[in-house]
Amino acid sequence: MTAIRSLDFLGVPAQDADRARDFYRETLGLRPDPHADYEQWAGDTCFGVWTPEAMGMPFVAQTGNPWPLGVDDVPAAREALEAKGVTFFGDTLDTGVCHMAFFADTEGNQLMLHHRYAPYER
Repeated sequence: MTAIRSLDFLGVPAQDADRARDFYRETLGLRPDPHADYEQWAGDTCFGVWTPEAMGMPFVAQTGNPWPLGVDDVPAAREALEAKGVTFFGDTLDTGVCHMAFFADTEGNQLMLHHRYAPYER
């Protein structure tokens, strides 16, 4: 068996691919891929918007396991996104090791702002 070497991209299910792409690029500020109209990057992670219904599959938003988007300052990032109209689920959570704030994209896919502030134990 061939060993899995990486996660090549996250598939972002959408009913309106243009709307979703605009959210990831304009609202979240992800870097557009110069070679693909519906791919954008957060660091080394590609977010590829696709429409399952165009492939004969039902659209199902990614829920129940929000994708953690790493930021340096969760409260500041949350404030900036709220100013752009993003609605968050509840208050910012402080777990004792990290801050998290939960929200969804335009398609209902769940995301979170995340920052670990406590060092990892060795």
